[in-house]
Amino acid sequence: MQRKLISAVVLSLFLSSAAIAGTTTQLPQHTRPTHYSIALKPDAANAAFSGRVKITMQVAKPTRSLTLNAVDLAITSAEIGAAKGKQAASAIKPDNEHQTVTLEFARPLSAGKHELTIDYSGKINSQASGLFYLDYDSAGDKKRALYTQFEAADARRMFPSWDEPAFRTTFSVEATVPAAQMAVSNMPIADSKDLGDGTKLVRFATTPRMSTYLLFFGMGDFERATRQSGKTELGVVTVRGRLPQAQFVLDSSDAVLREYNDYFGAPYPLPKLDNVAAPGRSNFFGAMENWGAIMSFETFLLLDPAVATQSDRQNAFSIAAHETAHQWFGDLVTMRWWDDLWLNESFASWMAARTTARLHPEWQTSLDKVAARNAAMERDALSTTHPIVQHVATVEEAHSAFDEITYEKGESVIGMLENYVGEDAWRNGVRSYIKANAYGNAESHQLWKHIEKAAHQPVTAIAHDFTLQPGVPLLRVESQACEGGQTRVTLTQSEYSKDKRDKRALTWRVPVLAQTVGSKAPVRVLVNNGKASLTLPGCGPVLANAGQAGYYRVLYAPAAYGALASSFATLDPIDQLGFMTDTWALGISGYQPASDFLALVKAAQPDAPSQVWLKAAEVLETLKYYARDDAARSKAVSTFAIARLSPVMQHVGWDAAEGEPAPRAILREQLIRVLGSQGDPAVVAEARRRYQASLAGDAKALPPELRRVVLHVVAQHADAATWDQLHDAARAEQSSIVKNDLYMLLGAAADPMLARRALELALSGEPAATTASGIIGAVAGNHSELAFDFALANMDKVNGLVDVPSRAGYYSRLASGSTRADTIAKLQAFADANLAASARGPVATAVSRIQFRIDAIRDRMPAVESWLAQNAEVRRADASAAGTKAGGM
Repeated sequence: MQRKLISAVVLSLFLSSAAIAGTTTQLPQHTRPTHYSIALKPDAANAAFSGRVKITMQVAKPTRSLTLNAVDLAITSAEIGAAKGKQAASAIKPDNEHQTVTLEFARPLSAGKHELTIDYSGKINSQASGLFYLDYDSAGDKKRALYTQFEAADARRMFPSWDEPAFRTTFSVEATVPAAQMAVSNMPIADSKDLGDGTKLVRFATTPRMSTYLLFFGMGDFERATRQSGKTELGVVTVRGRLPQAQFVLDSSDAVLREYNDYFGAPYPLPKLDNVAAPGRSNFFGAMENWGAIMSFETFLLLDPAVATQSDRQNAFSIAAHETAHQWFGDLVTMRWWDDLWLNESFASWMAARTTARLHPEWQTSLDKVAARNAAMERDALSTTHPIVQHVATVEEAHSAFDEITYEKGESVIGMLENYVGEDAWRNGVRSYIKANAYGNAESHQLWKHIEKAAHQPVTAIAHDFTLQPGVPLLRVESQACEGGQTRVTLTQSEYSKDKRDKRALTWRVPVLAQTVGSKAPVRVLVNNGKASLTLPGCGPVLANAGQAGYYRVLYAPAAYGALASSFATLDPIDQLGFMTDTWALGISGYQPASDFLALVKAAQPDAPSQVWLKAAEVLETLKYYARDDAARSKAVSTFAIARLSPVMQHVGWDAAEGEPAPRAILREQLIRVLGSQGDPAVVAEARRRYQASLAGDAKALPPELRRVVLHVVAQHADAATWDQLHDAARAEQSSIVKNDLYMLLGAAADPMLARRALELALSGEPAATTASGIIGAVAGNHSELAFDFALANMDKVNGLVDVPSRAGYYSRLASGSTRADTIAKLQAFADANLAASARGPVATAVSRIQFRIDAIRDRMPAVESWLAQNAEVRRADASAAGTKAGGM
């Protein structure tokens, strides 16, 4: 029944010009595939493979040529078959620039059904692009496993194809693999046959209709554990010996899948769902939502008992929830083109956040939405931003579309709209959208149609304001007056900008939820045409984003700000966090005094919510970085940071208390790390003591939840001998997760000479390629200019560590932490010499970030320094009270 329905849908899409009208494509539209049959023969040892693909397709009109996507493939033959007989291609013309191959035929192909057979060979890459390998240590032996990564447009590196999301087809995959190894794909194994020569032929069941970028193949010395969840076989796949570390994700996936089956109102449609853990790491992604075979790097999926922390558990759960959400948003329903990538990523992020908070309320992750929103706003407030729904014209643009706007802004806007229409109406709209578009492609406007119908509210206009134009609304609380037990408030809307304060503000229809402090009766209003007035029950300070669901910043008039700051301790934790976040962002951008944030930190008590101190520590670390080129200013920041954070560290303690809240465990990690970065003598000394004790055999000195952060402090303050010790440990380590941790730590050294040694190590061939590029990135954390200059000077070697589509983003990230104007010129010269115009978005963003930092250091830091000087007595008193106890047991 389903197969017949799918065939009818394919034919309907193919014949209907309306179905593809307006769809961006880089391929001719007169041919469409309906099925791929792929046969692979990987040669892992020689990093090469051969393949044959048989493509069933429909031709709309007679043609003498076919153009498919293919890159880095050597096509040896191509043959077309039809009712009138077969013919080989008369010419095979690859076009590497456009990543296509054109097959020409002497006789025209008739309209109708054809079968195209192509024999070819290709290379197995060392980076996560196309079919790639990962080398790892196992019981002293070197081993190699194979995986695929096809998003956004790298299926074309493994087989010739119509490699665009709108060309949904079914797939049959078979592979000839070593008899002792396991092969994994999207569907269960249908048949396995021993070939008698040390290999076996594995055939997988046929997939539902899906896009090329969701296909997966993996091969290696794997183990698999399963459990049944309803009608779905859940599995986890690891390299041999690491299966126990996947138990948490297997348990979590069961709970998440049951939640999603209920929420979406459409059960997961494939017979199995694997989470495949790959050794190593990537600087560009952590996991990929291949339908039925999610691939994640081990560091994001497995929990090694030697180093696993509460943060690791939460991250593993969140990533599993994100990728599982994609099985509906992205896989079952796929965006028609990369313009609507957010339909995949934003919804997966939003569902993961919602589900994590719902299934693990004890983690208090509902507050994390403030951090996600802030990450989006800080990117969105730069002049180089873009709308959530952005036009993507090329493959290069598609690769650069995976950013904070696509993920965090989209997630935040979804949360705001759900809050506006209500949870039930939102869910009903989502269910309707999924049902209407299952096994097909969709665009944003189709979602809004279903939400609006379910909610009976005009949500489309609001959604368009926030998704079709860039930027961040800035709501100003201009005036408030209380009379008769009610507060009258006037709001005006402008735009929050970090680098174009004089720009003409865009306008949005902004859903606002406001209340007076102490009132439990918030009031909703829609700010339209830049202004709104509302009356709130009660008299008192006004909170203009109660619950923090709104995607906007709030700038309070001085009196209103002062009243709210005085009531800070009485706010709900999420509102404390939102108020702090806006205060810092608006202060460092020049909308209000930057010292306002420091005043909040000064007034906070050690037992304030953990999330408040996490935010304080984050900003104080940023201020330390901003002050890095001014010794006096840097010392003033560190003195204040240590004085304020040490009592919190003393309150939290170095060792976990039984049954302590999860946020406290995370706060402990962050406090140790930040106090270490600030140079707190007590914390640095205690970290070194614990490290030396662990080397002497004291297993309790470095419990798993402290191991990584303590070693980070040790590595950051390492001398040459300590650096060598850590290097020896990295070489000897067998756990790939711990091994990667240790190599990354070598790049964390504050000493420039040791940082240079780490950079040289990255290109030595000792660490794996994916680890090597990460070491350079780790060096950039403390020495952005050093890492960027090194990468430019060794570009040929560094390019070998980074796949082509990711290079623009990689080099830009190395440079983006700079505080120097000459880095901007170097970045622009790099782009001019190496990047197509369509690939320069990451460079433009990095330039904007650097320029903002330069401006903030010049214009804001003097006031911060002045405030710190005026509060020197407070700092000394606090530091004296804290003493050295913060570093004790």
